[in-house]
Amino acid sequence: MQPINTARKVSLFCDGRNQAIRIPKEYELEGSEAVIRRVGNCLIIEPVTKLKLLDLLATLQPMDELQPEVDDLPLDDIDR
Repeated sequence: MQPINTARKVSLFCDGRNQAIRIPKEYELEGSEAVIRRVGNCLIIEPVTKLKLLDLLATLQPMDELQPEVDDLPLDDIDR
């Protein structure tokens, strides 16, 4: 990862009706999607990262309420 205070001049161009930017190799983002937002006169581009299940579970808080007991009922016979 590049230090925050580095800067590099890049080219802007039109792609159809959209303005685009050529991102130099050393600034390439992982993945195929990004989020862009404007802060004042600056654009901030961040890669979209998919949250892994274990990472998501680690963010959850334990439940304080007790779960009800579940009877272990026999399976119903299904006629085929």
